[in-house]
Amino acid sequence: MSTFRWRKPATIAGALVLTAALGGVAATNHEVREALGLAEEPGANMPWHPREFMEMAAGEASEEAGEEAFEARTIAEQFAQARYAPGIVSPGAYSNALSQLTALPTTKGSWREVTNVKYDGDDPRYRDYASNSSGGAGLVTGRMTGLAADNNGYVYAAGADGGVWRSSIGGRSWTPIADALPTLSSGDVVLATDGSLWYATGEGNTGATSFVGAGVYRLANPRTGKFAATDRVGGTELESTTINKLRFFDGKVWAATNRGLYSHAMGAASGAWKLEFAPNPSYLPGGSNAGAANAAYKNIVNDVAGDPRRPKHVVVASAWRSGDTYNGFYETTDYTAGGWTKVNPGGAIPADDIGYVTFAFSADGGKLYAINQSPSLLNKPAGNVNSYLDGIYVSNTGNPAGPWNKIADSAKLGNSGSALKQAVGGKGYGPGIQAWYNQFLAVDPANPNHVWAGLEEVYESTDAGANWKTVGPYWNFNFACWNIHDAQNTCNKTTHSDQHSVAVGNGFVYVGNDGGVYRRPVNGRTDKDGHATDWQSLNDGTIDALQYYSVAVGKDPAKAGTVVSGGLQDNGVSVLRPGDTVMGSNFGGDGGDGFADPANGCRQVQEYTNLAMRVTENCNANTGNGTPADSTSRDIQPYTSSPGDEPARFIAPFAPDDHDANTWVAGGQHVWVNTKGYAISDGKGWTNVFDLGAGHTATSVAVSGGTAYVGWCGPCNNAGFTRGLAVGKVGDPSSWHQVTLPGDFPNRFVQGVGIDPANGAHAFLAVNGFSRRFTEGPGAGFGHVFETTDSGATWKDVSANLPDVPASSVKELANGALVLATDLATFYRAPGATDWQRLGAGLPLTVGMDVEYNAVDNSIYVATHGRGIWAFDLAQL
Repeated sequence: MSTFRWRKPATIAGALVLTAALGGVAATNHEVREALGLAEEPGANMPWHPREFMEMAAGEASEEAGEEAFEARTIAEQFAQARYAPGIVSPGAYSNALSQLTALPTTKGSWREVTNVKYDGDDPRYRDYASNSSGGAGLVTGRMTGLAADNNGYVYAAGADGGVWRSSIGGRSWTPIADALPTLSSGDVVLATDGSLWYATGEGNTGATSFVGAGVYRLANPRTGKFAATDRVGGTELESTTINKLRFFDGKVWAATNRGLYSHAMGAASGAWKLEFAPNPSYLPGGSNAGAANAAYKNIVNDVAGDPRRPKHVVVASAWRSGDTYNGFYETTDYTAGGWTKVNPGGAIPADDIGYVTFAFSADGGKLYAINQSPSLLNKPAGNVNSYLDGIYVSNTGNPAGPWNKIADSAKLGNSGSALKQAVGGKGYGPGIQAWYNQFLAVDPANPNHVWAGLEEVYESTDAGANWKTVGPYWNFNFACWNIHDAQNTCNKTTHSDQHSVAVGNGFVYVGNDGGVYRRPVNGRTDKDGHATDWQSLNDGTIDALQYYSVAVGKDPAKAGTVVSGGLQDNGVSVLRPGDTVMGSNFGGDGGDGFADPANGCRQVQEYTNLAMRVTENCNANTGNGTPADSTSRDIQPYTSSPGDEPARFIAPFAPDDHDANTWVAGGQHVWVNTKGYAISDGKGWTNVFDLGAGHTATSVAVSGGTAYVGWCGPCNNAGFTRGLAVGKVGDPSSWHQVTLPGDFPNRFVQGVGIDPANGAHAFLAVNGFSRRFTEGPGAGFGHVFETTDSGATWKDVSANLPDVPASSVKELANGALVLATDLATFYRAPGATDWQRLGAGLPLTVGMDVEYNAVDNSIYVATHGRGIWAFDLAQL
């Protein structure tokens, strides 16, 4: 069966919509495939009945959820690679960068937040087969990796790269309270018994992103206060780690990290964190194997649990999701004496197939629940398995040795009202296809048999797992109640997909996922299919934790002002036009790179992933009934022999010539050129002008006056990491060549390119990762911005006084000024200057991914990966 190019939304809102458009009558294979843009197959004139088409849609929906499982894993790895290759990052990197940042002068002027408005994933203005609209998630924001709630209406939410947010009304009307910290990457947030709020930085999710953490912070007065750098607990021990969970028992706080299990006394911020357990300590920073390619994966602790009945009895789940000899459960009966032993769990749980695990004790300690992801399934070839979930278990003795009873697996959850039920004919994917990434588990404090489990969907059991309901389905697309014309339909609102965090308080259960925060009553209502009827989205626009990869800007064709759009992690592409009070989602799935015509911001090119690009000339707004024929975008993914055959990064780069809006360059393994502009009709409109080399894929692209620069990596991980740069003229394939970078040029990611608008031979490179001082790996070098005046023949380090922090995007303005986006701040180098300043006030300390200039309002726009899109008016300088 053919695969839709705009995968996630195309299947459902294409197949099912066409069924509705046909009015319930049979259509020929040819008519169906023509409407969906699919290639012909044998038997093209055989009739398709709408019911058969519905089944095809359901099957492909599950297949695409499975594709997203692979994609989520890929982006987690690639986002990390850019910041730690060619080694691992040692503690102290972020403290050092923040110290350097605070010493820098700041320019005049302030940033303006652009995306602090509601973002409606079901916006009817963009309801067609290339969007997610009508799926049922409603108002959305970015991924939430931590949640905490008290019984007085206070809720705290931790965005993956957005810091901590507080609500005093049980959700909504949020306020950021961690913006002064050196990183806003979040692992967990927990309320302690003394009322203090603890924040673990460094997102876990087994992504091995060992660069993002700056430690753990304690806020004594969370209802009124805000976190400060002085609130950090301990020293630098937990810097540059990821933290999966914080737990509190026996007067201590326990941190499950990618570098082992640590503890600290709750009553004092001073004193170092104590390493309690690490399965392979020689792979820790400073150890004899710290430079090994797999060092980041050798000491992962996914969860820790304290036995409510025996406070010195500690249980650990330690594992790398793809399998390792150390994977398993560990325990000590008295942590003060040490003596950790590997548990040989009995009963149904497979002791030799333990991967990513989440624990949950009942309040009385009588039951211990666990979700287990299977490494053996994860290591099977893609397409050979329907799920990576081994199962959900309970030890009715509360003992990690068991015996464990299996209370759910993918098939059982699939039959509980899931939207991911295995598809017709055995095809498709089931619950747990992202079990390595999506997990939460919670037990009702008042009822040990009442359990919530989060995978891609939200599941609930009130009888200790004997029966389950899918209270939060993945989406509504493949349910009989669904109709693209009405987001309400007879379907209930659901949550966004991909669950990461959960909290119980104030009579509600709160869940955090890739679309933000949702809640429903602890004892809520469900319909006949087991779907909750009472979910509320708490993403009211005041919690702008949106995770952008890119921003595109241009003049609105119909009114004064700017069209602002951007590609988002698992939230498609947002579009905001002048006068809008709500952003819409005009493209679905994951959003990637993108650009717009400066003279008409509704002429856009947006990416799903891996160069799966689409072009629109009207912002992809609805023009009719929402059928495929009414779509106003076209698939233009470049390819050599068939769509999808071009090797490319997950977020693959492409860019227009800043002198010619109709000349574009895109990068995979090859460099592709389009000179037809927005008139391009399909992927065959691209010309392959240069091969970067087998195993090499583009990491950055820029074009100016016909001269293009393309950065690349390959291999792109720690094992043999290499990088390079190609330069050429877009109209002359013979001019393309690999640049010989000097020996002292850092062996790190070439993440951004900025070209002098007046001189194509004059360009700047932005280099990601930390310098050799903090990166244990070969050739890491020093410096983050490099300049050439001779098309790459020679290079000069112009980093000057920049902090040592990963850099992602650089832009040279017409007056010679430079703007640089990094993982902490956006910097400015004035025309003729050599030193850098921090650009303006008010921009949160989060990852800046993309910098663009907009002539309409003479402003710089920055896409952040956790705090939305921000603008700076250059007239303020």
